[in-house]
Amino acid sequence: MNIQKYLAFVKSVEYGSFTKAAEALSYTQSGISRMISDLETEWGILLFERGRTGITLTSDGLKLLPQLERVCNEHQMLMLQIEDLRDIESGIIRIGTFSSVATHWLPNIIKVFKKDYPGIDFELLLGDYTEIENWIIEGRVDFGFLRLPTKGELETIFVEQDRLLVVLPEEHPFVNCDKFPIKELSNNPFMLLEKGAKAEISQIFIQHQIVPQVQFTTWDDYAIMSMVENGLGISILPELILQRIPYKIIAKELEVPAFRNIGIAMREQKSLSLAAKRFLEYLSLRKRV
Repeated sequence: MNIQKYLAFVKSVEYGSFTKAAEALSYTQSGISRMISDLETEWGILLFERGRTGITLTSDGLKLLPQLERVCNEHQMLMLQIEDLRDIESGIIRIGTFSSVATHWLPNIIKVFKKDYPGIDFELLLGDYTEIENWIIEGRVDFGFLRLPTKGELETIFVEQDRLLVVLPEEHPFVNCDKFPIKELSNNPFMLLEKGAKAEISQIFIQHQIVPQVQFTTWDDYAIMSMVENGLGISILPELILQRIPYKIIAKELEVPAFRNIGIAMREQKSLSLAAKRFLEYLSLRKRV
């Protein structure tokens, strides 16, 4: 099969002229004419009537036109897919994320992904939920990790439910309790994580009508843990950030469990690069492991 001959036929029909078809395909007029003649010889049929006013399809040519158009369209789709596959060999994936995901999820996933696609690079932008939302909307990142639900204009994929745990210094009187009493949240100095998780923690206070004794406010998870370790108060942090920590603190589940739903958000999944789509597949596999 010679796809160029089929393209010559289809373009000649489209333009009604061998000369114009030649211009569209960057051939000479004689080259197009020769390819059409080759087809007619191979198939033993006449495809065009040639005349002083130009060319017209024969009845046989008219019958073959739909099939040849489909062949040419399929070839074009094939070439586009091949081009996409070449593109995935290099490029950059930009991800908006918060620190716990960047620390505990992404390194292992990127390591596995890079084994298969070593030419793909990554740019991680760390921020709070609002910053990440804005980066996605502005196109600064391909997609981002957020607490769900998020803005309705974004497409989202649920990833995981992350428990919110009370963190205590090792000498706290409630370190041996099974679950931390809700009412005790108001009886201890509290270290408030302001950025990112503030809405989640505030919901706990509002739901249980608690007025915390906020002694320290920051957006840094690790600063909170250090303050708690030094006995300056207690706090509530996501379980994900409490993995492999160097601080001497104790994490306890609340007597009324609390969670945050972590998801991936993007403007439009179908518009992502092939590399970004493939990386999302790797993230999906991580969920099932």
